[in-house]
Amino acid sequence: MTDQLADAAGTTADPADTDGRVRRGDRTRRLVLGRAVDVASVDGLEGLSIGRLATELSMSKSGLIAHFGSKEQLQLATIRAARAIFATAVVEPALREPPGLGRVRALLDAWLDYSSDRRFPGGCFFARATHEFAARPGPVHDALAAADTEWLALIARTIAEAQAAGEIRADVDADQLAFDLAAYLDSANLRSLLLGSFAVYDQARAALDRRLTESAS
Repeated sequence: MTDQLADAAGTTADPADTDGRVRRGDRTRRLVLGRAVDVASVDGLEGLSIGRLATELSMSKSGLIAHFGSKEQLQLATIRAARAIFATAVVEPALREPPGLGRVRALLDAWLDYSSDRRFPGGCFFARATHEFAARPGPVHDALAAADTEWLALIARTIAEAQAAGEIRADVDADQLAFDLAAYLDSANLRSLLLGSFAVYDQARAALDRRLTESAS
């Protein structure tokens, strides 16, 4: 349709110009979402607004509206960006380990590093956002619920792989163990922020190690 309008006007769109606009648009989105995930990890997804980000990044509000449309769309895009960061920081390194107990430990260690290193200033992005939207139905709630379900399923799957490798007992309920391990992670993240202490991560590592040792074959 754009090409037809250009032809009717006696001009032809320059593909190089179009590609340049796309690249600039992608850079703008990455810049905005990089700031958005940091803001949301501290102030929550409700702390995000197109006006706030425009001011902090010295951009036009109308330009950001063109990229995201609405606050809800900005929140959903921020969740997707946080998921990509989480995958790079936690999931991908762990999955480079061979299936087995070592992969389970690598996944948990990577999560503790991601939280304690403050990849997001407010600790785990998903812990902050999930508490905020847990009782609020809608697309943002659903996106966060999907991320949480996927995370627990990944832990359970790595446990099942370790069972298949004979490194975790066959009688262990993989879903229950995944729930227990995730609870230790969440507790460490919350208390490190609340108490301003990183010692809780050592406590979490000890609890995780004890639980996995009890479950090992």
